[in-house]
Amino acid sequence: MPTVVFEKKGKPVLTVSAPEGGSIQDMCDDHAAPVPFSCRSACCGTCRVEVLEGADNLDAPEDEELDVLDAFGQAPPKHRLACCAKLKTGGGTVRVQAVDE
Repeated sequence: MPTVVFEKKGKPVLTVSAPEGGSIQDMCDDHAAPVPFSCRSACCGTCRVEVLEGADNLDAPEDEELDVLDAFGQAPPKHRLACCAKLKTGGGTVRVQAVDE
């Protein structure tokens, strides 16, 4: 089962076992992870995360996500939107932290 590790300065590290194919945002909802989000549909960019490890354990981004990231001057594999980034089937760890403005 994939694992998502959430990091944020000044907060304890949160490690979550993730269902196959779930989005990072699903993990945020289920475990109060320290990633802000608003729209849930790849249009506002509030849920941007920096992928610190395991980008290859995420499905490839779709055009909507790429457009939003481009508007912020960011791009995969280092940056993703939590509402769009979905875990690949299988094991592996993805380590992320929210992008601070």
